[in-house]
Amino acid sequence: MRELYLIRHGYTAWNLERRIQGQTDVPLSPEGVAQVRRWQLPNEARRAAWYVSPLSRTRETARLLGITPVATVDALIEMDWGEWTGRRIADLRAELGETMAANERRGLDFRPSGGESPREVARRLGNWLTSLPDTGPPVGAITHKGVIRAAISLATGWDMTADHGTKLDRDGALRFNLQDRRLSIVYPGVSMIPTE
Repeated sequence: MRELYLIRHGYTAWNLERRIQGQTDVPLSPEGVAQVRRWQLPNEARRAAWYVSPLSRTRETARLLGITPVATVDALIEMDWGEWTGRRIADLRAELGETMAANERRGLDFRPSGGESPREVARRLGNWLTSLPDTGPPVGAITHKGVIRAAISLATGWDMTADHGTKLDRDGALRFNLQDRRLSIVYPGVSMIPTE
């Protein structure tokens, strides 16, 4: 069995504006830098082999945490939101009405115009995870919300049509086990806010 830790990058200006970033290379905002500087890597994750997505916000988060990534992995990049990149979900819902609602009800098969589906994100993430040996030191990845949601789907069978019940803590890491090429989530996650 192998442990896997997934950390979402710190805030960017687009996060704070509620804009869809997708694969646009938006750096950490000053607030994001301050956020990550408050974090401390969990003790159990310090010996992990760490990976990052190709986007600078994950590499900057790694640097601020004192992590030297083993590699940049394309499978860890955020979902491609196509023509909706830079937009706000609330605006898309208002503009597209029932068309957007019907698309969202598709869950794993939701697809932004010109983009990729969560199912495709889960497939690429799953392919990377199955390339990892089942034994060895823990693995960690600094990645994105869409990729973390895909990992939850792979671990629990969540089809993304309803709430999954797992809190995506912006100041924490989700912990998973990888065994026999299968992912399972470990509750609770681990906090990265140092306790005084």
